[in-house]
Amino acid sequence: MIVARIIEEQRKTTQSGRAQEGCWTLEFERQQPQRADPLTGWNGSGDTPTQVRLRFDSKDEALAYATRKGLTVHVVPAPPVTMKIQAYADNFR
Repeated sequence: MIVARIIEEQRKTTQSGRAQEGCWTLEFERQQPQRADPLTGWNGSGDTPTQVRLRFDSKDEALAYATRKGLTVHVVPAPPVTMKIQAYADNFR
């Protein structure tokens, strides 16, 4: 059975715009363990669905896609953003 995660995207700290805020991403969880390649030493596996990421505008669209495809899903909401208000003078205390 294929297991997927639906993750709420957060705005990157280096971005000031709100163009892709509130998007949801569906990622497939790993079915096989990674193993070291004997020639290069890099980790890898034959588990290619982990390379696929699907983006949706809402959580409902992502859940509808998962149920249509018969996927077991884990919904991961974004953690709440807490801002610490601090004055510049606080850096020198």
